[in-house]
Amino acid sequence: MTATQKKRPFLVILVALIAFLVLFAIVLGVAGLITLSVLDRPPTAMPEGGVEFQVSAGESGNSVARRLAQSRAIKSEILFRLLMKARSLDQSLKAGDYLIQADMGASSILEMIAAGRQILVKVTIPEGASVGTAATMAEAAGVASAKSVLDAVSNPALLHSLALPATSAVGYLFPDTYFLPKNAGAEQLVRLMVETFRRKLAQDIPESTGLSPVELHERVILASIVEREYRVADEAPLMASVFLNRLRIGMALQSCATVVYVLSERQGKPHPARLFDRDLAVQDPFNTYMHPGLPPAPICNPGLTALTAVFRPASSKYLYFRLIDEAAGRHYFSETLDEHIKAAVLAVKPKSQ
Repeated sequence: MTATQKKRPFLVILVALIAFLVLFAIVLGVAGLITLSVLDRPPTAMPEGGVEFQVSAGESGNSVARRLAQSRAIKSEILFRLLMKARSLDQSLKAGDYLIQADMGASSILEMIAAGRQILVKVTIPEGASVGTAATMAEAAGVASAKSVLDAVSNPALLHSLALPATSAVGYLFPDTYFLPKNAGAEQLVRLMVETFRRKLAQDIPESTGLSPVELHERVILASIVEREYRVADEAPLMASVFLNRLRIGMALQSCATVVYVLSERQGKPHPARLFDRDLAVQDPFNTYMHPGLPPAPICNPGLTALTAVFRPASSKYLYFRLIDEAAGRHYFSETLDEHIKAAVLAVKPKSQ
């Protein structure tokens, strides 16, 4: 038997062994993939509507994995840890509140927490809302406590960082619908509303960007008055023209809205159904019947209609307006006091006349 013939059985055995090892590795790999796939599937015990899960600030990835397994949101704590290590995400989990859906596996949950896709809550702030109303709505939505919102609105450090020329963010809290993470906090809400105010103004009223902070603040103050006065959008520019005409000649603004603001928001009284002479004479710097010029600050948070009206008022000589149709919210505009007084008759006439 030659040397070549002697080596042949050894080669056959070696090839067979290698083939066996390769096959064994393939089997192990397939089995491993199957196992990983099974462990990565959503637990069968997961509620149909999913479960809320909170990641605390500074919490370790191992702690998150352990609590997820304990809450039965994942099948395997070990798999979750391996996934974190393999993707280098064990130090990248973001604190917050998350909704784990019933169809989410471990890898999907990991991606969600690493990306910070938290539960979003909806809060809608209506046009003309007071800061108290906005704070109450924020608390009801689960964004922040009402007290923390009120504190944030007048926080000097926050106002400075937002470059607001005022002692309060009132007037710059743009009324809109916002979606924020649950418990996002008052500062995040206030920042978002002020940033939205600036973005909306730049988009819809580009001429506003050329104003100084003081000039812009004066426009916001006047817009807050128009916001509380107008009822029909197409009358807002006319109302703005009335107030601007009064300011131009040194006439008091005499806005009933400022008196209502004093009574209901500064003095804490019920919203008046009507105003009396004694109300118009109340001593307060926001009472524009008693003090000429603009009040010291905005009386509410104006929307785009009122802001646009102040930046683009109607061209008129009107100095007065009177509500003549309560149901339709329509006003009568006049240039003289005599005409304004006579217009009172229009308010009591039946609509058929």
